[in-house]
Amino acid sequence: MASPTLTLGPVTLGTSGLGVDTLPGSAEEAAAVADAVALFASRHAFVDTSNNYSDGRSEAVLGLALAEAPTDAASRVITKVDVDPVTGAFDRDRVLRSFEESTARLGVDRLPLLHLHDPYAVSVAEATGPGGAVEGLRELRDAGVVDAIGIATYPVDEMQEYIATGLFDAVLSHNCFTLLGQTATPLFEDAKRRGITVFNAAPFGSGILVKGTSSTYGYRPPTPDVVAHVEQLEAIAQRHEVALAAVALHYSLRSPLVDSTVVGIKTRARLAALDALVDTEIPSALWPEVDALIAGW
Repeated sequence: MASPTLTLGPVTLGTSGLGVDTLPGSAEEAAAVADAVALFASRHAFVDTSNNYSDGRSEAVLGLALAEAPTDAASRVITKVDVDPVTGAFDRDRVLRSFEESTARLGVDRLPLLHLHDPYAVSVAEATGPGGAVEGLRELRDAGVVDAIGIATYPVDEMQEYIATGLFDAVLSHNCFTLLGQTATPLFEDAKRRGITVFNAAPFGSGILVKGTSSTYGYRPPTPDVVAHVEQLEAIAQRHEVALAAVALHYSLRSPLVDSTVVGIKTRARLAALDALVDTEIPSALWPEVDALIAGW
């Protein structure tokens, strides 16, 4: 079950591209803020960002939006601590600085959840050892300025090492539990056994399950076998008269292993498109066909 400190919705809104290339006070920033206000006004419980998204502009835009957003919006922002972009440090002190940078941009004093984000610069042993990044996260949680701490990284086997420590309340994996691959299944199963909240991000495989085979899979050009698999999935969706994107989203939404699905949204238009997918009714007869295709792939 999900952590009692988080009242999650089925979908969490990701903001990795929000505010990218905008300048303070610009018209582009104002447009991004308006989009961010719409995210907070939506039906979705949480908005997910990170210290390094859009070089900090994602958090800055969200901070400006909070002044115009519903009164509870400040308690609905999840962010992540990131490596020092100049020195490459990712230890306890860097975690505390990253938290301070993020809360200053957001204009909040506390966070419901703070993730350790992509700690590639250090080993699991270094991150979880004395003076490591996790020590900083635990200090913040113990101080009451963070309700829960999570790990958001890649690959799956390294994430399993992190949650095996028993130190984390949440886990976030991306591009590893989709119609095109379920390598995160053991991780999610282990997390559920431990009572750890599970976030499944990037249910569209970084684009291919929305835009088709001309797009990317896992941020790279798709291989021929992936193209063939997507074409078979498209055929199933067409037979049942639903969009493949809706099937891809509901594959995650319907899984008992997933507490919330993180979908990247940075404009009001994309938010409306997401809501349409959420509201799509998927015929029950579709799932056995999809399951059989996945099992045989």
